[in-house]
Amino acid sequence: MHHHHRLRRVRTLFVVVALVGGAWPAVAQMGAGMVRDTPGTPADQQVNLLEDVRYDQKLDAQVPLDLLFRDESGQAVTLGSYFGRRPVILALVYYECPMLCSQVLNGLTSALDILKFNAGTEFDVVAVSFNPKEGPGLASAKKRTYMERYRRPGTEGGWHFLTGTPESIAQLTKAVGFKYVWDERTKQFAHAAGVMVLTPEGRISKYFFGIEYSPRDLRFGLIEASQQKIGTPVDQLLLYCYHYDPATGKYGMVAMTVLRILGLLTILSLVAFWIAMWRRGRVPAKMAGAGHGA
Repeated sequence: MHHHHRLRRVRTLFVVVALVGGAWPAVAQMGAGMVRDTPGTPADQQVNLLEDVRYDQKLDAQVPLDLLFRDESGQAVTLGSYFGRRPVILALVYYECPMLCSQVLNGLTSALDILKFNAGTEFDVVAVSFNPKEGPGLASAKKRTYMERYRRPGTEGGWHFLTGTPESIAQLTKAVGFKYVWDERTKQFAHAAGVMVLTPEGRISKYFFGIEYSPRDLRFGLIEASQQKIGTPVDQLLLYCYHYDPATGKYGMVAMTVLRILGLLTILSLVAFWIAMWRRGRVPAKMAGAGHGA
C-alpha cells in the first residue's frame, strides 16, 4: 500500500465552504484577511489557503502511539492506550471552535447514531484538540454534550476527548497530514474538516471529508479497518461492489464488479433451476439429450 503515500494533496477547503452554510461569512473573512502568526512575518502577508489549510492524505501511515495527552478527566494517557483492540475514528478539532469543529462532531455523531455498531464495542472515537491552550475541563464538557447526542447508555467508554502539549499535537497533526493556521485577525484557527478511520494497530485506513458523513461509508470504513472482523456476510458482499476513492473520501459502486456478481448469480440460478427440474423428472428431452451427449 506504499503507493498511497504518493497520492495527490487533497484540498478540502472548498468542500467545507460549500457545506457550511451559516459559517460562510466567517470562512470568507478568514480567506480575505488571514495572516501567519509567525514572528518576523509581515502583517500584510496573506496565507495561501490551499497550501496551508488542508489534509495531505497519508494512507497506511503509522501514527505515533507513544504521544502523551490528557483525557477528559485530566489523566495522562498515551495515544496508544486507545488502540490494539478495534478501529478508531480520529477527529482533530478544538473545543472552543465557534462553528466548524462542532459541525464536524455533530455530523459524525449523527452518522454513528444510524449505525448498529456501538462505540466501545466495534470501534472507538478519539477527538483530539489541536489547540494546546485547551485543557481537560473543556474536553469534559464536550464529552458530556456528545454523550447526550449519542444517546446510547454504556458507550461512554468508547468516546475520548483529549488535550495535549504543542509537541504532541504537532507530531500527531504532521503524522496524519492535517494542516491548519492561526488567524490573528479573527483569533480563530483556519482548518479543513474531516475525520479519519484508523486500524487497531494505528495505521491510517480512510479519510472522510466535510461535515456530513455517509453512515454507509463509515460502516464500510470501519469494516475494512478491522480487516473485516466486524460486520455481516452482506457487508462483505457489498464491499466487493464498492470501492473507496481517496480523491473524494467516499465509496463508489464499481460497475464491472457488480456486473460480474450479477452474471455469476444468473448462472448459479440457471444451474439450480436445471438441477431442480432434473430431480423432478421434468427436464425437457432436448436438454436431457444434450446432457448425455456431453
